[in-house]
Amino acid sequence: MASSLTPVIHLVTCGSVDDGKSTLIGRLLAETDSVPLDTLEYARRTRRGGSTIPVGEIDYSLLTDGLEAEREQGITIDVAYRHMNLPNGRRVLVADSPGHEQYTRNMAVAASNGDVAVLMVDAARGVRPQTHRHLTICALMGVKTVFVAVNKMDLVGYDHATFEQIVGEVRVTAARLDVPDVQAIPVSAFVGDNITTPTTRMPWYTGPTLLGALEVWEPVVRVGEQPFRLPVQFIVRAEGNFRGYAGTVVSGRVSKGDAVVVADSGRPAVIDRIVTYDLHTEGHIADLDSAETGQAVTITLDHEVDVTRGDVIAGGAGEALQPADRFAVDMVWLGEEPLAHGRSYLLISGSRSVPATVTNVRYRLDVVTGHQHAARLLDMNDIGRVEIATDKPVPMDPYTVSRDTGGFLLVDRVTADTVAAGMVRHVMRRAFNVVPHTYDVDHDARVRLMGHGGKVVWLTGLPGSGKSTIADAAVRRLHALGVHTYVLDGDNVRTGLNKDLGFTSEDRAENVRRVAEVGKLMRDAGLVVFVALVSPYRADRESAAALFESDEFLEVYIDTPVEVCAERDPKGLYAKAAAGNLPNMTGMGQAYEVPENPGLILHGTGDLDASVETLIRTILGE
Repeated sequence: MASSLTPVIHLVTCGSVDDGKSTLIGRLLAETDSVPLDTLEYARRTRRGGSTIPVGEIDYSLLTDGLEAEREQGITIDVAYRHMNLPNGRRVLVADSPGHEQYTRNMAVAASNGDVAVLMVDAARGVRPQTHRHLTICALMGVKTVFVAVNKMDLVGYDHATFEQIVGEVRVTAARLDVPDVQAIPVSAFVGDNITTPTTRMPWYTGPTLLGALEVWEPVVRVGEQPFRLPVQFIVRAEGNFRGYAGTVVSGRVSKGDAVVVADSGRPAVIDRIVTYDLHTEGHIADLDSAETGQAVTITLDHEVDVTRGDVIAGGAGEALQPADRFAVDMVWLGEEPLAHGRSYLLISGSRSVPATVTNVRYRLDVVTGHQHAARLLDMNDIGRVEIATDKPVPMDPYTVSRDTGGFLLVDRVTADTVAAGMVRHVMRRAFNVVPHTYDVDHDARVRLMGHGGKVVWLTGLPGSGKSTIADAAVRRLHALGVHTYVLDGDNVRTGLNKDLGFTSEDRAENVRRVAEVGKLMRDAGLVVFVALVSPYRADRESAAALFESDEFLEVYIDTPVEVCAERDPKGLYAKAAAGNLPNMTGMGQAYEVPENPGLILHGTGDLDASVETLIRTILGE
């Protein structure tokens, strides 16, 4: 039965293309009076190309397809959301997710908020790879109840053996994925069997209809079993020195007098008040004795504690949440470009944004067999286990503890595209075992000794553009002026520090990351460090720049036409590329992304002395 709060059930439907998801959900909506009359009338008179449903009858699939492109193609592309009212008063938010593999990212979005999944399987076609993929994503996203709707039973003569075979295959995958609650229902969305009313065509099935199963559903994990988590959305200030911390309880329960901890700082406090907005009270403010998952509240603490937007207020004692900077995560890769270990992205968790680097790809998961394949990268729609490192410690739970504090997105730092959905599996021990030591002789002390500050001068451009030549000449001039310098040359670092790296995009990203970290150490030592590195990708260079203050990093683009570089060809690279022996050659086999806003542009065809003079003046701030 519904609780006093009448919770909203988040239902995600998934399965392969043409398994009948939109038709099933459309019938559910129509037969629970959850569709406006004008929408029903539209579904009676409108037909997409190739439809065999007579005009005058309801085409249930039209009730969820929202995009014109979907109607033209007859497939679901976007996630269509609809509200449905159950007979017992509970409300359901239905997400009709795409079935085509190309739109796996959309399905992952739908599953990320799902309480219950309806996994559709076409009885005539059987279990397909996309069935396993969607079940895997549901499991990773924390969906603990899956209703397996074996659809189109009318096409197989309502055969019991066919149903059991399909359900058996799905249960094997569900058991491997630790999905605790799997219920199978034979249905025909087109005819209406076992959707909202029982059918007489399958006497061998005695279970509930799909609607009946939804009515009696209860969460597998109870609120009282979860640790208390409240991400702070904003700080509330009011008359009488009122200072509260507003947000939605995303996990667990909290009561007045409970001990809590500000996870980011580790500072303890006690809940003094729990305040909410109530239309039925004078002034619309009401004090609560307790709050639980899903409630939006403002809490006050018994004493002043430094809390800012994005901080997480967590339960005390056994419910504590410790910030960390190393995590093992499961990831659904959504980007068109492959995931590259060593490349820096923005990690978005709640209202928090922090730079993060993929340090290792452990494996890629075969969604059909469950086999874990060794991999160095993930392609679009791949699912795998990776390790990430954040630039500063952040409080994140295992995803099994809390979706909201254990889930995150990765965003490309250049394009701002969302490229991955991640679920924290566990904090890595090294996150707590590695503690930086602070030394008395710091950067400022070295600056006083040397008489100048440290800086990284990042020279980027095509092979043969003149990067190393300009760096060599500039270092000679600065050395004569008493400036302490060093050059990190692309080829030189690959003979030692980076001898294990190749020239794929992910290896180039790792090459840039390592060189940038070495440059940071040398800058801290007070040196003016010249980096002569092709570094063809804009995202990698921006990740390098993010390690430094704006006045400590100078990006210099050596602008030299590729024809001139090929004519010079000091290392014979262009000749090898032309002969087909160097497929990853930048400017030939691989693209070079020109800096958008470099600190300085030098032309490799210009006078060397003039270019060096300009560079030195820029470095010295003259």
